[in-house]
Amino acid sequence: MAERTLTERELNRALLERQMLLRRRRQPLSKALERIGGIQAQYAPSMYIGLWSRLEGFERERLTRSLERRAVVQGTLLRATIHLVSPRDWWRWAIAVRRERRQRWLRYHKADPSARAMAAAARSVRARLAEGSATRAELIEMIGKGPAGLNGVSLWLDLVRAPPSGTWERRRADLLADARLWLGDPPQVSEAEATIDLVRSYLRGFGPATAGEMADWAGLAIRQIAGALAGLDLRRFRAADGAELFDLPRMPLPAADIPAPPRFLPNWDATLLAHPRRTQILPERHRRRVFGTPTPQSVPTFLLDGQVAGSWRYEKGRIVLSPFQRLDHATRRALDSEAEGLAALHG
Repeated sequence: MAERTLTERELNRALLERQMLLRRRRQPLSKALERIGGIQAQYAPSMYIGLWSRLEGFERERLTRSLERRAVVQGTLLRATIHLVSPRDWWRWAIAVRRERRQRWLRYHKADPSARAMAAAARSVRARLAEGSATRAELIEMIGKGPAGLNGVSLWLDLVRAPPSGTWERRRADLLADARLWLGDPPQVSEAEATIDLVRSYLRGFGPATAGEMADWAGLAIRQIAGALAGLDLRRFRAADGAELFDLPRMPLPAADIPAPPRFLPNWDATLLAHPRRTQILPERHRRRVFGTPTPQSVPTFLLDGQVAGSWRYEKGRIVLSPFQRLDHATRRALDSEAEGLAALHG
């Protein structure tokens, strides 16, 4: 049977559906995060805004309480970037990328300090964290700022951000804890098994996709992704350019003409990054207005008909819109209605 070719718009709608941007859902936070492949959390408010856009009745306190109760967790994972994930995904993702992240670090530093020296430094940090959470500044003072500093040591010791740091109320994520003490011991799974789970996570949240797109998201080599794909039961499609796309069975593929409501996205929303580029949620003509030298932290954006159509900011109790093109009255009314809810989240 000939493989089905998916159009750009079909891939756009598939991504919106899997990211819960076609319709809001009622789900526990941990389940929602597992469905969408986590949320990037370099800027703490992004977690709250990203969940508000995807979940019915979401309030800021819900996420802060979940962090405090350890029902969700944030820490450095894929591509050395802070992510908000479920505890289950935390361990499996960490196991999947740990060896690759360490090897890249050792290659960059030419193995000086050595892996043995880094492991020894990690043991000293673990001993301190056995007494309780510690600030980043405290740990840096203990081990120094050199190549064996905290960013390096964290590759040999799983660290999570401990609330109240990294929340809406205290945005600087500077309080750290040992993941084993915070979440309990990791599951007994191999790196290969964890990588298969990581690929499943990507396809649930961003598929259908190529092996290269999965590798870009995970920060792994394509050969590692290919090995994981070989262990999965998959559907296969083609993109308009002929690229082979992989997907999990029974995942939604909405019709290309299904309506997409206005939605607001935070800084660094993963739907706008390079790995789902072929969906054109962020049209190429607008990419430099969102990411680039003048905007190294990206900008918050809004979607119209499933594509970025402008940026926004919160100012004096309201959402100020900066459309990239003129909006008709009906579109503006729908966008303003959504913006009222976002202003209430801020307030």
